[in-house]
Amino acid sequence: MAEIEYSEHGTRNRGVFGTRVVAIVAYLVAAACLLPMMAVVLAAVTGGTETISHLLDTVLLGYALTTLILVVLVALGTLSIGVGAAWLVTMTRFPGVRFLEIALVLPLAFPAYVLAYAYTFILDHPGIVQTTLREVTGWGPRDYWFPEIRSTGGAAVMLILVLYPYVYLLARAAFLQQSSTAFLAARALGKSPWLAFWHVSLPMARPAIAGGVLLAIMETIADFGTVAYFGVQTFATGIYTSWFSIGDRAAAAQLAMCLLGFALMLAVIERTRRGKAKYYQAGKSHAPLPAQQIKGWFAVAGFTLCAIPVLLGFLLPVFILVQMGLESEQNLLSRRYIGFIQNSLTLAGTAAVVTVFAAICIGFYQRLRPGKGSATAGYVARLGYAVPGGVIAVGLLVPFASFDNALDAWMRETFDISTGLLVTGSIWLLIAAYMVRFLAAALSAYEGGQSTVHVNMDAAARSLGQTPLGTLRRVHLPILTPSLLTALLIVFVDVMKELPATLIMRPFNFDTLAVQAYRLASDERLEGAAVPSLVILAVGLLPVILICRQVGRR
Repeated sequence: MAEIEYSEHGTRNRGVFGTRVVAIVAYLVAAACLLPMMAVVLAAVTGGTETISHLLDTVLLGYALTTLILVVLVALGTLSIGVGAAWLVTMTRFPGVRFLEIALVLPLAFPAYVLAYAYTFILDHPGIVQTTLREVTGWGPRDYWFPEIRSTGGAAVMLILVLYPYVYLLARAAFLQQSSTAFLAARALGKSPWLAFWHVSLPMARPAIAGGVLLAIMETIADFGTVAYFGVQTFATGIYTSWFSIGDRAAAAQLAMCLLGFALMLAVIERTRRGKAKYYQAGKSHAPLPAQQIKGWFAVAGFTLCAIPVLLGFLLPVFILVQMGLESEQNLLSRRYIGFIQNSLTLAGTAAVVTVFAAICIGFYQRLRPGKGSATAGYVARLGYAVPGGVIAVGLLVPFASFDNALDAWMRETFDISTGLLVTGSIWLLIAAYMVRFLAAALSAYEGGQSTVHVNMDAAARSLGQTPLGTLRRVHLPILTPSLLTALLIVFVDVMKELPATLIMRPFNFDTLAVQAYRLASDERLEGAAVPSLVILAVGLLPVILICRQVGRR
C-alpha cells in the first residue's frame, strides 16, 4: 500500500502546485490548437489583395462551387443510406439482419482515397468492366457512354460509401433509445408505419442524424486524397497546389482561411443545434420500438437494401485490393516497405500518446476547476476536429518556417553556422499537427470514461491526503484504462490514414504508408498502391471491430 502523506500544509502546497501544472499544460495545449488557425488568418490578411483578387478571377469560385456540390451530394447520400439502413435493422426482422446491423459499420475502416484506387482499377477505361463490355459488344472507345469515375460524382460516391456509417451509428442509437409510446400512439390514431416513422420517430432522432451528417460533411471538406486523385478541384487541392506547385504561401493561406471559415461555421451549427434540440420520452417506462417480422419479397428487399452498402463499401473493395496486391511487384517485407511501416507506426504511436496526454490534461483540468477558463480551453481544444489537415499544416508551417529562417539568418550572421530547418524539418511539428487534428476524438473518449467516476471518489481521495495529481494517478487512471486505450487506438488509426497533413509536413525522405499509396496511385501504379492500402485498411479495422462489438452487445 502506498504511503499516505498526512501533513495538511505539505499536501495543500503540493496540491496547489499540481493544479497549477495541470492548468499550465491545459492552456498550452489550447494555445497550440489555436495557433494554426490564428496563423492562417494572419498570413491570409497580410498576404495582400493581389493574391486574393487573382484567385477570385481564376479558381476561387470554381473551388467553392465544386466543394459545395461535393458537400451536398455527400450529405444527401449519407443521410439516405445511414437513416434508411438504421431504420430497417432497428424496426424490421428478416434473415441476416443480425449480421447486417454489424456489417454496415465495416466501410468506416476504409479511407476514401483507398476506395478510389480500388474502383478506378476496375471502372476506368482500361479496367476490367469496360474492357469486358467492349469485348462482348464489339464497341470501340467512342461507341458507348460509361459513367466517369474520375469526376465530382465519382468522388462523392467514394465519400458516401465510407462516411455513411457516421449517420448509421448515430441514427440507430437514437432509434434504439426511443420509447415505443409515441410511435404506438401514432399507429393507434391511424398512421401507417411509414407515416408514423416520418412524423414521430424521425423528428425525435433528428439531432443525432444531423450530427452524423455534419460529421460526414466535415470529413468531406477535409478530404484530399480522393479529390486529388480524381482531379477534382476543391479548396483542399487548391491549398496543396498553391503551396507546392505555385510556391505562393499567401494564396495557400487565403484558401486555407476560406476552408477554415466554412469548417468552423459547420462546427458552430452542429454545437448550436445539438445544444438547443431536446426531446423527452413520454411516461416513466421505456419500452423499445417494436420490430416487425417481414417475409417473402419484403424480406428480400430489406436484405438487399442493407447489403448493397456493405458490398460496395467493404466486400468488393477488399476483394479488388487483394487481387491488385497479388498482381503487383511490391514486397511488403522488403527493407523499403519495412521503413514505410516503421515511419507510420512511429508517427501514429507518438501522436497517440501525445494526444491522449493532452486530452487527460484538458479533461482533468475541467474537472478540477470548472469555470469559464477551463471551459474555454476545452472548447478551443475541440476546434481541431472541424479543421482540415491541410489547413492545420499551412497554419503551423507559416510561423515556424519564418522562425527557422530568422534563426538560421541570425546564426549565420553571428556565428557563421547554419541551423537549417530545426522545427519544420522535424517530425515534432507533424506530431503537433496530428494532436491538433485529433485531440477532440481523444478528449471525447476520455470524458466519456471520466463521467463514470463519481465526484465522491475525488473527495474521498483528498480526505486521505491525496493531491490532485495523486488522485488522477491512483484513482482516475486505473478506472479509465479502457477509455484511454480506446482513445489511443482511435488516434493511432486516424494518424495512419491521415494524408494531407502528412504529405505537406513530413520531413524529407520520411514517407509513410499513406504517402506511398498516394504516390503510386498518382503514377497510375494502382496494383502497387494496393499493398500499402491493404495495410492501412487492416489497421483501420481495429476500432471498427470495437464498434461492432459494442453494437453486437447492445
